Amino acid sequence: MADISLPAALLPADGRFGCGPSKVRDEQLTFLASLQPSVLGTSHRQAPVKDLVGSVRAGLAELFRAPEGYEILLANGGATTFWDSAAHSLVERRSQHLAFGEFGAKFGKATGAAPFLEAPDIRSADAGSRSQAEAVAGVDVYAYPHNETSTGVMAPVVRVAGDAGALTVVDATSAAGGIDFDANEADVYYFSPQKNFASDGGLWFALVSPAAIERIERVTSSGRYIPESLNLAGAIENSRKNQTLNTPALATIAMMDEQLRWINGQGGLAWASARTAESSQVLYDWAERTPVATPFVANPEHRSQVVVTIDFDDSVDAAAISAALRANGIVDTEPYRKLGRNQLRIATFTAIDPEDVRTLTGAIDYVLERLV
Repeated sequence: MADISLPAALLPADGRFGCGPSKVRDEQLTFLASLQPSVLGTSHRQAPVKDLVGSVRAGLAELFRAPEGYEILLANGGATTFWDSAAHSLVERRSQHLAFGEFGAKFGKATGAAPFLEAPDIRSADAGSRSQAEAVAGVDVYAYPHNETSTGVMAPVVRVAGDAGALTVVDATSAAGGIDFDANEADVYYFSPQKNFASDGGLWFALVSPAAIERIERVTSSGRYIPESLNLAGAIENSRKNQTLNTPALATIAMMDEQLRWINGQGGLAWASARTAESSQVLYDWAERTPVATPFVANPEHRSQVVVTIDFDDSVDAAAISAALRANGIVDTEPYRKLGRNQLRIATFTAIDPEDVRTLTGAIDYVLERLV
């Protein structure tokens, strides 16, 4: 492939569009540096660190407009750890899972492997579409992603009609902080902080309802064997003390704290959701009017606000587009590795400026003119 040099006018101010770890704002790093040496490298059982954790918990409760009695939990690990924790500490007998991408399916596999649970009810859909939850006798947890990071499919946060006693458990890793929702519609809204919160990994967070707390307390006192690191009752106890079982990743907490102040100061979740909707629509509109491109998610109502997937026809090598962009400092536009499609996957997380997304479409046009 011939070298392609983009004109300066087609270079975004920040070229990070990855769907894994998000672009991190400079202000977050400045705040992190300000914690040296008073917080970094000090005991996580003492006030400076616990105050930082408490600030994040309060910021999340404000952002999510937490209903009365809901609590913010956190613990060591990521979403995979939470799936194992939920299998041990939250699902009582049987769960139903919507699998319309890599991550919804993984939670179903976790409950399916638990010898003390009944086989889960897994409702699958082809990549690029989504499945629907349905009330089933004996199911006590309904689980699905708010946003499927692997495919760019978004689902509404709603309870399953006709099953008031079950819990609604929502994987929000790539949605939390970037897509608005009604917290009353979920019992557990859990996520890792490296997407819209522009932080690092190492922790999971969750907004949990009183019904979920009651369920956790009942399951964990039932005599079921639960490893200490996966016991959600322990996460409740530690979170109320603004701490975690083991030493938390302080850089993760600090960058998240600053991101929460920024989002809440700008107008909260409604502002963030409008921002990601604007950025993603720029890309969908571009794909609709570009002859060689099309949105991978055919139904506009299913299209994600924060992860945009765009297919290209056989006349275009999407990998060559990504390579040319990367050579010019525009990075991480490659598709999800297991999807295997001729496409770009572009994040429009809250930290990403809509103007940079507009500039990106011009850069892609420039590359296409020289590749086709």
